Amino acid sequence: MKIKPEFMLHQIGEEYIVMHDGSTNVDFSRIINLNRTAAYLWQRFRDEDFDVDALTAALTERYDVASEQARRDAEAFIQSLQRCGILS
Repeated sequence: MKIKPEFMLHQIGEEYIVMHDGSTNVDFSRIINLNRTAAYLWQRFRDEDFDVDALTAALTERYDVASEQARRDAEAFIQSLQRCGILS
């Protein structure tokens, strides 16, 4: 799977938000907040295909987290993006 190119991550202060870019009117109901870890995954895999295993490996390499917890977090990240229609 891959992040659709029309969705962009923006950092405003300490906040990370994802917005659908390319339109002059911003629909604020379609802004998605990400925590720092999710923003890391977004930036790491922005332009490449990924799966749960790749996300899990990235999380365990960067953070002091057990592989089981990293997998649950990776699955939750993917499910959130799928619900919002962000993945292709």
